[in-house]
Amino acid sequence: MSKDLVETPRSFGDMMLAPVRLYKTIGEDIYAHRSTNPLNSLLLKIYLYAGFINFNLLVCGELIFFYKSMQDFETVRLAIAVAPCIGFSLVADCKQFTMALHKNTLTHLLNELEEMHPKTLEEQRAYKMENFERTMKRVIGIFTFLCLAYTTTFTLYPAIKATIKFNFLGYETFDRNFGFLIWFPYDATGNNLVYWITYWDIAHGAYLAGIAFLCADLLLVVVITQLCMHFSYIATRLEAHPCHSDRDLENVRFLSSMIKYHDKCLTLCEHVNNMYSFSLLLNFLMASMQICFIAFQVTESTIEVILIYCIFLMTSMVQVFLVCYYGDALIAASLRVGDAAYNQNWFQCSKTYCILLKMMIMRSQKPAMIRPPTFPPISLVTYMKVISMSYQFFALLRTTYYRN
Repeated sequence: MSKDLVETPRSFGDMMLAPVRLYKTIGEDIYAHRSTNPLNSLLLKIYLYAGFINFNLLVCGELIFFYKSMQDFETVRLAIAVAPCIGFSLVADCKQFTMALHKNTLTHLLNELEEMHPKTLEEQRAYKMENFERTMKRVIGIFTFLCLAYTTTFTLYPAIKATIKFNFLGYETFDRNFGFLIWFPYDATGNNLVYWITYWDIAHGAYLAGIAFLCADLLLVVVITQLCMHFSYIATRLEAHPCHSDRDLENVRFLSSMIKYHDKCLTLCEHVNNMYSFSLLLNFLMASMQICFIAFQVTESTIEVILIYCIFLMTSMVQVFLVCYYGDALIAASLRVGDAAYNQNWFQCSKTYCILLKMMIMRSQKPAMIRPPTFPPISLVTYMKVISMSYQFFALLRTTYYRN
């Protein structure tokens, strides 16, 4: 991080900068309730709804294309090619629906985290915020690049390829192709006007899907980073507390404040779990199938298709790893609180203090976590499970395809 960044207090808004700005490009305003411009809020909402209506019509076109391709074994390869894109689109839809459904919970969660956020430079140093922010910004940068690279490559590659062939390689016709396999109820490539209107309509749909998919995860990264920072601070304060035997009232007050602080963090973790548990279940199931279908495409296609799908494969694998890594970090940070409490010099404190400390240790033994239905708590073990499922699907798909 730069010297200015280290010497300047960072607000909660600075931490939220990436998801807030990216969400606004598709019309989603996380802080719409604070807006002082009703007209601007209305226009953003209209833009968001119009974009998602258009996007879902394109998803319907993909589903129809998939169904038609499955009717004949000769076109099954096309169905396999469009399947990962359908999975990505459905997950993006689900994430956006989840954000809309839990809008009030999200608002409350962000308000609470903003209130808890350390305000002064001294407080932020005590929280070791610099370390958490550095890691978070690197993760956000890498994942944003991969996600937008996937949607941009799929969207622009056909037009760039056709332009180069037509203008520089002497081809007589301009190939009117799209980056995504979609069924249209009209001739989308019949003339230039219809083609380019349809092309940029698809481009906007792809961008919207990419941002909806990306920003829900960026929001999760920011929130879990904040919660891990608070758990780490609680653990540091507990370990550093001297526990003087002649200051029992002071000790009890300190521990009571830490218990309330810890309980508030755990409550916020439950809000995160309620918001994300179902969408992450769908995310992991779809990711297993996406990785399977993409891997099949990579092993059975031309070099140019392989390169495009490799970006998609990297995006899918990094996204699952990212969620699992932060789920694992949340579990580890919350468990550390109990270890820190036990490492105090509690044996020289009063019975009241020891009882309170025991209660805190018992509560911390059940770590904060995100629990998708039917799945184990999200951690790096979950990542291994998703990759294992993907390989099983991949092996089954290859066996079935070549047997027929």
